[in-house]
Amino acid sequence: MPPESATVTPRINSKWLTPAAAVIGVLVVILLALSWYWSREPDYLDLDALVAEYAGGRKVTGAHTTAALVGVASTLLDKPGGYLSNDRLPPGVWLDNIPNWEYGVLIQVRDMSKAMRDRFSRSQSQSQEDPDLALSEPLFNFDNNSWMLPATEKEYRKAIGHVENYLFRLTDDDRYNANFYARADNLRFWLSTVESRLGSLSQRLTASVGQRRLNIDLAGDSAGSESRPGNGEVMVKTPWTELDDVFFEARGTAWALIHFLRAVERDFGPVLDGKNARVSLQQIIRELEATQVALFSPVILNGTGFGLVANHSLTMASYISRANAAIIDLRELLAQG
Repeated sequence: MPPESATVTPRINSKWLTPAAAVIGVLVVILLALSWYWSREPDYLDLDALVAEYAGGRKVTGAHTTAALVGVASTLLDKPGGYLSNDRLPPGVWLDNIPNWEYGVLIQVRDMSKAMRDRFSRSQSQSQEDPDLALSEPLFNFDNNSWMLPATEKEYRKAIGHVENYLFRLTDDDRYNANFYARADNLRFWLSTVESRLGSLSQRLTASVGQRRLNIDLAGDSAGSESRPGNGEVMVKTPWTELDDVFFEARGTAWALIHFLRAVERDFGPVLDGKNARVSLQQIIRELEATQVALFSPVILNGTGFGLVANHSLTMASYISRANAAIIDLRELLAQG
């Protein structure tokens, strides 16, 4: 008699397992290599090379600042991996350090484009704004995470094109085509924005260890009021999941500012020398350059202020705060007659 029904175990065709595992392994290695390569922060840009490329080497007043804006914004799109903040596929989708670095750079690009539109290219408050700069600023303020319809990169390319058009007109032979006004009040306007940006970053960085802070929102104005009165004392602490985000945003901010400040030193040189303020600006650049030292730790450490383990956020906050204090002093120098 035939045996009763027995359970039959399906046999797996092993000849496909080894090739499939090999393909997966190669893909993983490629993605990891791309992740490492794309996570490298760009080197400093050469200002003279930027002026030669975008302004034909004609070093008129404003050429360095405008070329720096074009170069810094272009780096966001042309660095290894391109623009990563809106990536939806690996390895870009799981990288967060460089997207936060990009955001820090982008904020400075937006602030500089606003200063270019509102102050640097206009002789007074009632003068007409430059048509290209009027178009570039809103394009730089487009959503930085848009994947398509339209893609963020497309809008930023348009913005860069308008700044390049302004730079072309600024350096051509028609003296009425475009202008750049390197005045002390215009420089103070941009520095006031930089001051508030660095102040915010400094507060967020120092909150890595948690602090109890007094509410000073209305300090100095006895008649002041606010729509939502706060507590007299608040606990401020950056979540541990956001520590590296704030750190790399600060790195990107400082990287962009170094280029803009170097350019400002060239274009506003007579103004700075007249106020004996060039060395003050150079010290700001020196402090920001310290934030760009290579990071040898694989993670952002968050030790206590005086503990055994380093706290990278507090170290970064130290340099940012010193730069911010120097900017406040520079603005006061520029305000003096």
